[in-house]
Amino acid sequence: MLLDSLIEKATQEGINTVAVAAAEDTEVIEAVLDALDRNLAHFILFGDKEKIISLIEMKKHKLINSNTIKIVEAGSIAAAAELAVKAVSNKEANVLMKGNIPTNILLKAVLNKEYGLRTGNVLSHAAFFEIPGYNHFTIVTDAAMNIAPDLEQKAQIIKNAVSLAKSVGIDTPKVAPIAAVEVVNPAMQATVDAAALTMMNKRGQIPGCIVDGPLGLDNAVSALAAEHKGISSEVAGKADILLVPTIEVGNVLYKSLIYFAKAKVGAVIAGAKAPIVLTSRADSAESKLYSLALALCCIKK
Repeated sequence: MLLDSLIEKATQEGINTVAVAAAEDTEVIEAVLDALDRNLAHFILFGDKEKIISLIEMKKHKLINSNTIKIVEAGSIAAAAELAVKAVSNKEANVLMKGNIPTNILLKAVLNKEYGLRTGNVLSHAAFFEIPGYNHFTIVTDAAMNIAPDLEQKAQIIKNAVSLAKSVGIDTPKVAPIAAVEVVNPAMQATVDAAALTMMNKRGQIPGCIVDGPLGLDNAVSALAAEHKGISSEVAGKADILLVPTIEVGNVLYKSLIYFAKAKVGAVIAGAKAPIVLTSRADSAESKLYSLALALCCIKK
């Protein structure tokens, strides 16, 4: 299984430390304890210490006093976010993980000019899907961060996704900028941007991958659909990365794959000083574990 292979790969990356902001959440604790059992990482859990300990004890876990897990009291979820981000910024931890905390509060700490994790790059979300019937990852970006990215932001989103893909062994990712049609239509900005991104790739401005678009979703992932439409492309039917034009498209595609296609997913935020596990509070413990494994695979040594 593709996502299970990420867990195996993460165990071979050496012992890293994950800082969890507002860890007092059942699914988060379940993912953390599963990761500890698999020897994936060590953890610093920031939040309501009493609740965190209670959740661990409910799972009848024996690592509560182990040196592999440290629990730090935080007076509020904002304080938990600040402490977790500072732990990563100070290199006490290699990965930041979102717990039971609104995304905007965590990102406020991530983007803090004094102690945050900003690099000057665009932060973007990339989701690695394991879809039944497909024997490779389908990477969707950006379903959670950038609302309506412009051309330059889309180029950076591609670079972020390519970097993540290379971290898990996809040497030359094929990138499909998705639109409603396969030809450039000046009235449809997604097609204009897709054509520009394709040319930027050919000119070496977006290196390490192959970009070709605009492509519809069907001919980006289906060779048969591309053949029917007479599309000849290195990417058509073989796309590794699907670059969506807006957050609404990405969000609907993300949720459709999970709820209709029964896909499994791991997702991270790239573009910061360290990988950020930014799953939804509604995501399962399994998705959180896969996201954590993905983040551990993507740590820059």
